Amino acid sequence: MGVLERIKSPSDVRKLTTAQAIQLASELRTFLVQSVSQTGGHLGPNLGVVELTIALHQVFDSPRDTLVFDTGHQAYVHKILTGRNDFSSLRKQGGLSGYPSRAESEHDVVENSHASTSLSWADGIAQGYRLQGGSTRHVAAVIGDGALTGGMAWEALNNIAASKDLPLVIVVNDNGRSYAPTIGGLAHHLDTLRATRGYENVLDWGKKALNRSGPPGRLAYDALHGLKKGLRDVVMPSGMFEDLGLKYIGPIDGHDIVALARALRRAKDFGGPVLVHVMTEKGRGYTPAERDTADRFHGIGPIHPETGLPIAPSRFGWTSVFSDEIAQIARQREDVVAITAAMLRPVGLAEFAEQFPERVFDVGIAEQHAVTAAAGMAFAGLHPVIAMYATFLNRAFDQILLDAALHKAGITIVLDRAGVTGDDGPSHNGMWDMSLVGIVPGLRLAAPRDEPTLRSALRDAVKIHDGPTVVRYPKGPVGPLIPASEVRNGIDVLAEHGANSGTRVLVLGVGAMAALAVEVGSSLAAEDMLVTVVSPTWVLPVPAALVELAADADLVITIEDGLVVDGVGSRVLAESAVAGVTVPFLMRGIGQRFVEHASRAQVLAEERLTASDIVADAKRALNR
Repeated sequence: MGVLERIKSPSDVRKLTTAQAIQLASELRTFLVQSVSQTGGHLGPNLGVVELTIALHQVFDSPRDTLVFDTGHQAYVHKILTGRNDFSSLRKQGGLSGYPSRAESEHDVVENSHASTSLSWADGIAQGYRLQGGSTRHVAAVIGDGALTGGMAWEALNNIAASKDLPLVIVVNDNGRSYAPTIGGLAHHLDTLRATRGYENVLDWGKKALNRSGPPGRLAYDALHGLKKGLRDVVMPSGMFEDLGLKYIGPIDGHDIVALARALRRAKDFGGPVLVHVMTEKGRGYTPAERDTADRFHGIGPIHPETGLPIAPSRFGWTSVFSDEIAQIARQREDVVAITAAMLRPVGLAEFAEQFPERVFDVGIAEQHAVTAAAGMAFAGLHPVIAMYATFLNRAFDQILLDAALHKAGITIVLDRAGVTGDDGPSHNGMWDMSLVGIVPGLRLAAPRDEPTLRSALRDAVKIHDGPTVVRYPKGPVGPLIPASEVRNGIDVLAEHGANSGTRVLVLGVGAMAALAVEVGSSLAAEDMLVTVVSPTWVLPVPAALVELAADADLVITIEDGLVVDGVGSRVLAESAVAGVTVPFLMRGIGQRFVEHASRAQVLAEERLTASDIVADAKRALNR
């Protein structure tokens, strides 16, 4: 019987001998590769924190002590050690979430899976424990060096350092990467700290040398003291953290369970906030991940575990179209530059960076800074294109509103994975963007439906210099072309059904929902209705021609994969009301709720975003 099979809770981890803990680490890596290769998920980050997570559960008593994982994509080992070892349906409906989840376990606390928030959570929890007399309860926050580039993390550090008796341990999981190599001044500082791993060894050697030569004289003692001070000042500049008021321990080998446990116990017993600097290797113990330089194993689909190759090669996707088109635009427009928030490859900017490295800016996990810096670049005469996942747009709303829009900055924000993403869970669905940016004065938003409309939208967006533009597209492969049969006053008409008499229905499909709108239109036409199906690429502000089309209908159906509350449909309705159009609307989109992890198709079915459901609702609305 293996060690892993005997682990049912953290108390079992605390009973392990050193040899058993080392064996457990090996078994965990085997389990992760075998399981995640079948389901997909975050493999590289979890392989890198196996020993660290074991040590955390050896030292801290979860859930009495609280463990907070920044972002949470490295929490698979934590799930296993807290009794959740059925990974057969990981990230699937009814199975384990790919991130920490309060619904799954009392050992999970923070589940929003957006980076750089853990230290604020930990500060608040530790302050709560301290004020309520819980001096024996501790908080440990695990934050990666990538997440530490986010400004929110430093706001938290500033406050944590001011609380000298806070029972809080900050573990910096330093692997030099997030989705990509960590960048910026912090990365250079941590690089320097990494280079000092031999510091303690040098001191140990000096002490042993002095002992071998007999009792050290004053000169030898002074030399050793000077060596220590010189090394600390020159090659171990931990002062950045200590100057804040934080006790610093490290750097520690993140794959040495004994050293990790010893450092964490020292930190726990200190009686105030301590930062433990741990060095790990992402993908540790799995050869394909260790050899990978493009970080393909950060998040994977099903793979062959022996080779690391995907079981089903990726189909040509939306991100690939953007990648190709933005590089073409950059070759023609020297003023076009690109910005990414630590996700160069995932958002499709690798080709741009290869061709124009001096025109790409990776700002780290700092979406707020990205938008305001882009506004500054626009003022200086450039046209910046910021590429990010749609879910992360939420973090920079204030900057879009007051730095970009108020100043009429000509910037373009490209939103990858807009709409329902499914298996990443509540915080990663890109369902908020259209409702959020719809209230921003002067902002224009495009929702292309296929490859040609995406390419066209990008080219139109970078021509706009008097305000921000947003271009959104979904996750996954590009569907078939959906050509317009007619362009009517700037509105793409995808299909028209019926003669000149009967119930008139206008169906609006926003972006990726255009194909569903066409299907709905065909089904309604079979019910002897006169149907016009439209899908304008630019949907915000609402085109006046769209309101004119609505005025000629007996029913308007809007279909979108964002929030139905304050979404595109509601704005078309509002503009129609202003114009005196009183036609009834049937608006379909995502409800105002947090959508649990499931496939995109399952989520759409739950939201009644299927042709049969919408047709049935339309017939009821028309009393048919």
